[in-house]
Amino acid sequence: MPVILAEKPSQAKAYAEAFSNVKKGDGFLSIPACTQFPSGAKLTWGIGHLVELKNPSEYKGEWKRWSLGTLPIVPERFEFKPARRTLKQFNVVKRLLKEADEIIVATDCDREGENIARSIIAMSGARGKPTKRLWINSLEVDEVRKGFASLKEGEHYLPLYEEAQARQVGDWLVGINTSRLYTLLLKQKGIEDVFSVGRVQTPTLNLIYERQKEIENFKPEPFFEIEGTFKTEAGTYKGKMKGRYKTKEEVSRMLNDKGVSERETGLVKDVKKQVKRQKPPKLHSLSTLQSAMNKKYKYSPSKVLKIVQSLYDQPLKLVTYPRTDTQHITHSEFTYLKNNLSAYQKVAGADFEPASLNPGKRYVDDAKVQEHYAIIPTKKIPQTRTVEGLRQDQRNVYMEIVNSSLAMFHHDYLYEETTITTDVKTLDFFTRGRVEKERGWKELFYKGDSKKKDGDTLLPPVVKGMTAEAKVNVTEDETKPPKPFTEGQLITMMKTCGQMIDEDEEVRATLKEVEGLGTEATRSSIIETLIKQEYIKVNKNIVSVTEKGRILCEAVSGTLLAKPAMTAKWEKYLKKIGQGAGKKTAFIDNTIAFTHKIVEDAGDVVAKLEVSEAAKSQVSEKGRGKGGKWAPAEPVASCPACGKGQIMDRKTFYGCSEYKAGCKQTFNKRVLGKTLSKTAIKQLCEKGKTNKLKGFKGKKPFDASLVLKDGKVEFDFVNQ
Repeated sequence: MPVILAEKPSQAKAYAEAFSNVKKGDGFLSIPACTQFPSGAKLTWGIGHLVELKNPSEYKGEWKRWSLGTLPIVPERFEFKPARRTLKQFNVVKRLLKEADEIIVATDCDREGENIARSIIAMSGARGKPTKRLWINSLEVDEVRKGFASLKEGEHYLPLYEEAQARQVGDWLVGINTSRLYTLLLKQKGIEDVFSVGRVQTPTLNLIYERQKEIENFKPEPFFEIEGTFKTEAGTYKGKMKGRYKTKEEVSRMLNDKGVSERETGLVKDVKKQVKRQKPPKLHSLSTLQSAMNKKYKYSPSKVLKIVQSLYDQPLKLVTYPRTDTQHITHSEFTYLKNNLSAYQKVAGADFEPASLNPGKRYVDDAKVQEHYAIIPTKKIPQTRTVEGLRQDQRNVYMEIVNSSLAMFHHDYLYEETTITTDVKTLDFFTRGRVEKERGWKELFYKGDSKKKDGDTLLPPVVKGMTAEAKVNVTEDETKPPKPFTEGQLITMMKTCGQMIDEDEEVRATLKEVEGLGTEATRSSIIETLIKQEYIKVNKNIVSVTEKGRILCEAVSGTLLAKPAMTAKWEKYLKKIGQGAGKKTAFIDNTIAFTHKIVEDAGDVVAKLEVSEAAKSQVSEKGRGKGGKWAPAEPVASCPACGKGQIMDRKTFYGCSEYKAGCKQTFNKRVLGKTLSKTAIKQLCEKGKTNKLKGFKGKKPFDASLVLKDGKVEFDFVNQ
C-alpha cells in the first residue's frame, strides 16, 4: 500500500478532500480503495521538520562548552536525529513508511519540502523504497486530483534534496562556529551578550548598517536654483531652469551676464503635448507582494507571508503557491483566469470591458515558469460572504492578488504630458504638467479615490509665441541624505543588492543571477531574525541598526561574512547542485575551509575593535537575565526544543540562549516548593526524564520523576 507524506496537517487535510470516505487514524488518514489507489493508501504528515542535525555536544562532550579552543567545530560526518518535540508524529510516520511498498512525496514543491520528506524517509530506514512526487501549485480539489493522476518519478527531484542538505549543513557549520566565535571574542572586549551570526543574515545586516552610516556621515551641501513665475493671458504657471549652482554669487554673476533682473518679459518658446501610457503592472511574486503590502498597509514581510500562506492553505485555498520567485504564468493558468474573468470582476467589484483576451508575453511565458508560477487567485471563486468573512488583513492581501490578475486584462493608464519652454533673455525655463485621460487599470487599485491623480499638474492653455510677464527668483536648498530602508524595502534590497555593488562586476553579475540574498521563502524570516536578535529595530516602518548590530557589523568588517559576495557564490553553487551539475560534498568541503579561515582571522579584527563603555553597558544590559545578572558562560545542556541553543542559568529560571531567535524553551527553578538542580535540568534535556526527586509539596509531600513532553515538564509516578 502506498504512503503519501505531506509536510503539515493542513496540507494533508487538503489532499484528503480529493478522495471519498477518508477515515481518520492516530497521526494519519486512510484513503479507501479508489481509481487512483486500487488497494487504498495511507496519508500522513510531518510538522515541518521532524528530523534535524545533531547538536555539537552529541558528537563530542567537549563541544558542549563554549570555548575558543574547540573551534572550529567540524564533525567527521554530519548526523541527523528525530526532533524531540515532534517525536510522537515521527514514530507514526516511521512505522507507516517502513510498511509502505511505495512512498509518494507530497511536501511543499521546493528544495526545503524535498529536504523535509527525504530526511524523514532516510531517518525512518525507508530510503530504498520506490518513490513518486506530487508537484502542484494549488490545493484546490481538482488540482490535487490532477496532480495525483500525473505523479512524477521521485528520483527526478533528488538533486533538490542534495541542494537543501548542502545548504542545511553549510548553515549549521557557519552558524554554530561564527556565533560562538564572535560571542566569545566580544565577551573578551567586555560585551556580555550572545551574538548570532549567519551566512545570509549577517551580510543583510551589514547592508542596512552601510546605509545607516551613509545617512549619519552625510554632510548636506547648499545649492541654488533659478525659478520663474509666468503670467500670460491664458493664465499663470511656474517653471525652472535646468542645473544647480553651488553659491548665490555664481547665480548672480550668470544672471547679470545675461542682463536678467527680477522682473522681465518672457516668451512661450515651445509647447509640447504627448499622450503617454503605462501598462498594467506585472503579476506578483512573493517579494513584490510583500513590498506592495508593506507600502500600502505597513505589513511586515513575515506577516504578508503568513497571510498569503493562510489564503493558500486549507480550508480557504483561494490563492496559488505563495513562495514563488516568478511573475509569469503559463497559458494553462491564463486560460482559467480568462474563463473566470467575470467572476473575479464580481469579487473585486470591478466592471470593465477587457482590453484583450489574448495572452501577453509580459505576463504569460511558459519558458519563464520553472517550478512555480506567479501568485494568482485559484479557480475557487469565493462567495461574497466568504470574502467578507476574511480578516481585514487577509482581505487586503487577497484583493491585491485578484486585482493584479484583473489588471492583466485591463486597459493601459493614459495621460497627457505637457512641456512648456519659456524663454527669458535666452534662458530656458521648463514646466511640466500631466493630465489624466483614462484611469485604465489604476481604477482597480484606487477605487473611490478621485483625488489620486499621480502628480497631475493642470497648466493654462498657453500657445507658442505667447508673451509672459516673468518674475525671476533664486531659491536655496540643500542636498538630502539617502533615505533609511522601510521594512518592505528590505525585501527588495535583499533581492537586488547586486545593484549596490560598484567595484566588482563579477560579484554584481552573480548576485543578479541568484537574485540577491536569501530566497523568496527565507527573506522575511531573515528580517524577523535580525529583529528578534535585536540587531535592527523597526519604528513606524523605518528600519535602524541597534548598538548591538553596530558592534557585530564592525566586528565582521572586512571579512566575507560582511559581504553579499559569499552567500551569492554559495547560492549559485547550490543551484548547480539542485540542477544535478554540482556536488554536495564539494560544497561542504569549501564551507569547512571557509569556517577555518574565519576562525583564524576573526581574532585580529575584533582585537582592533574599539567599543565605548556606554556601548558595552547598553548591549550587556539588554543581554542580562531577569535577575539583572548575566547568566554564566557555562551552559547547562543543549536545548531540546530548537537544537541550536544552550539552556542557560538565568538566576530565577533556566532558558535557551536562542530566545531572541524565537526559542521559547524555559524551565522553572522551583516546582511545588522544590528547587531543581542543574543536574535535573540536564537530565530533562538530554534524556527527557530525571531520576526520582524527593520533597515536592502538594497536599502531602511526595516524590516523583519529572518528564519533558512537547516542551512541558510533567510528573511521572510510574514505578514510584
